[in-house]
Amino acid sequence: MLLGRRRKPHVETERMTLRLPMHGDFRDWALLRAESREFLSPWEPAWSSDHLTKKSFTNRVYWATRAEISGTAVPFFMVRREDGRVLGAITLDNIRRGPAQAGTLGYWIGARYARQGYMREAIEAVVHYAFHLLDLSRIEAACLPENVASRGALEKCGFKYEGVAQAYLQINGRWRNHVLYSNLRADRRGRTDAG
Repeated sequence: MLLGRRRKPHVETERMTLRLPMHGDFRDWALLRAESREFLSPWEPAWSSDHLTKKSFTNRVYWATRAEISGTAVPFFMVRREDGRVLGAITLDNIRRGPAQAGTLGYWIGARYARQGYMREAIEAVVHYAFHLLDLSRIEAACLPENVASRGALEKCGFKYEGVAQAYLQINGRWRNHVLYSNLRADRRGRTDAG
């Protein structure tokens, strides 16, 4: 065994492997993002002019590795096992330790894979990973009020509505309100040694 080698995060679901992005994913990712642009743009920040370039993707891969090593995020690609295709991504970001023991969930899926249960499967797996492997106690998520599919996926995965955040994120070029959800680990209430 080599000293200093770390095991990269890896989660198996019924149909997918959730893993960090790799440089070899560029073509699959770029094609999926390009063909899904119209589907994704109402729900995402405006894309930069170089969003689909190899250089931008390389920076994304380096960020994912650094963020995971530093413990601030776990950015997973959703890869279908049967054919190795990238279906989308799900990121546990803004991981806070100490008294919070919390993180924020963000995700997207390609248009051709939407409404097939993949995102629900990924959300459930990442919540389990966060609670049981990372020892977090609270997972937060936010989406646009009119994003019925995203709200439904969160609610089916045990997330509870908490309220509205005014002008929460810039989506598709303007500040937008978001509905806030959270999922709490069952032992979240009562005394704790955290912090």
